[in-house]
Amino acid sequence: MRTKFLELGSKSASATILFAHGAGAPMDSPTMTATAEALAEQGLRVVRFEFSYMANRRTEGSRKPPPRADKLNAEYKAAIDALDVDGPLIIGGKSMGGRVASMIADELFEAGQIAGLLCVGYPFHPIGKPEKLRTEHLLNLRIPTLICQGTRDQFGSRDEVSGYELSSAIQLRWFEDGDHDLKPRKRISGFTHADHITSMAAAVSAWVEGLVR
Repeated sequence: MRTKFLELGSKSASATILFAHGAGAPMDSPTMTATAEALAEQGLRVVRFEFSYMANRRTEGSRKPPPRADKLNAEYKAAIDALDVDGPLIIGGKSMGGRVASMIADELFEAGQIAGLLCVGYPFHPIGKPEKLRTEHLLNLRIPTLICQGTRDQFGSRDEVSGYELSSAIQLRWFEDGDHDLKPRKRISGFTHADHITSMAAAVSAWVEGLVR
């Protein structure tokens, strides 16, 4: 199946970010759209795509659950191959999309195909199962990596993640009281969701600048 992309930003941008969706929401979900728009406003080119199981939900009305994350590695690589990009490429995604990207990132980095890895709301463990960590491959990750995470993310809160052993190539950027979508409770944190999305995009832009300059 031919990969369909949603693009924002110029092809002449300092870098292109290929950004995959999470397990349950499509590439044009409100959170994915807000994230892409905020990154594009920072002068980055953002390209979204869908894995085949999600694309099939549009055409067939199927509610088939996603396959195991590692089964999507080939599809992510196919999206990279299909992408028209001239300049630095960063791969990543929201939740599961970022996890899939993280599984293939070092191979592509060593081959000189990509410059960095961006994860927004990384699913460090399933909800309610903190003992089932998804961090083994993150211990020795070599590619420059930025993970943007809400402090109360049910897939990995700040209190939990602070105890994990992670590669020194990983930078963690925390968003106060943010959930899995970085959404905070305004009356508690003083921040809005838009505040955190804007701050996330600014942090990504600064990180990218450090990679490509």
